[in-house]
Amino acid sequence: QVQLEESGGGLVQAGGSSRLSCAFSGGTVSTYNMGWFRQAPGKAREFLAAVHWDGGRTSYADSVKGRFMISRDNAKNTVSLQMNSLKPEDTAVYYCAADESRSLMLFITPNDYHYWGQGTQVTVSS
Repeated sequence: QVQLEESGGGLVQAGGSSRLSCAFSGGTVSTYNMGWFRQAPGKAREFLAAVHWDGGRTSYADSVKGRFMISRDNAKNTVSLQMNSLKPEDTAVYYCAADESRSLMLFITPNDYHYWGQGTQVTVSS
């Protein structure tokens, strides 16, 4: 059974940086497209970034393009999200997700992902 566990959330000042990590277990992460999403109170879950299983392609939401960077280390079974120039509106619970379809496409809809972590809170203070 695939399991994902996020870490690295916390309180950050506006303009600061934070790095989230997702530990993948119960399978081989190198065969999964991976994504990061977030959900703020009262809002829908929002796509942030995704990386193809071979690490060759990435996709970003406009809201984070140029500020966030997704990366993966298949040897360590981890996926990371480097977040820079954080804003108070980035405050949310951040989730790591895995897509087992081995699609050539990188999906941005939560329903296209098969496994989810429990989430980690990121709070950006102004």
